[in-house]
Amino acid sequence: MSTAKATFGGGCFWCIEAPFKELAGVHEVTSGYAGGDTADPSYRAVCSGNTGHAEVVQIEYEPEVIEYADLLEVLFTVHDPTQLNRQGPDVGTQYRSIILTHSDDQREQAEAFIEELEAEGVYDDEIVTEVEPLDTFYEAEPKHQDYYEKNPNQGYCSFHIPPKLDKVREQFADRLKEQPVH
Repeated sequence: MSTAKATFGGGCFWCIEAPFKELAGVHEVTSGYAGGDTADPSYRAVCSGNTGHAEVVQIEYEPEVIEYADLLEVLFTVHDPTQLNRQGPDVGTQYRSIILTHSDDQREQAEAFIEELEAEGVYDDEIVTEVEPLDTFYEAEPKHQDYYEKNPNQGYCSFHIPPKLDKVREQFADRLKEQPVH
C-alpha cells in the first residue's frame, strides 16, 4: 500500500492529533510546527508567537483507504475555521487554521473544499483557513506526541478533546479504525 501525507493546523495540536488517530487508513499522526521561518523551533519558541509557525499535525495515511477529501472533512469538523489566529481559549498565530499542502493536487482540493463550504453557507462567518505549500515540517518534542493518549485526565485535554472525538465518532463512524471490544 502506498502512503501519502497531509499537514493541518487547527488550534492546539493535541486537540487535532487525537481525532485523526482514530481514522481507518491513518498510520501515523505526528505533532509539530510548520508555516513559519524559524529553523528547528521549540515548543516554547512557537508558543511565543514569534516564529511564524503554527502548531500542526502531519498525517501519514493510505489514500486507498481514506482520501485527502475525507481528511479535510474531519479537519473542518474538529475546529472552527472562521476564528482568525485562535481556537477557543488558545490565541495567537501559532493556533491559526492552516492547510499546508504537499502537492498541487492537495492545494486544488483544499481550495475547492473551502470554496464549496463558503458557497453552501456552512459557517455564519467567513472561513479564514490559510492554504499554503508546506516548506518544512518540524516534529514537536517527544512529550507532545500522543499527548491525549498519555494524558487523558490533564485538565485542558479532558475538557477540549472529548467533544472533538465524539463528533468524529458520530459523523465518521464508517471511517473509524476497528475498536477493540472491552
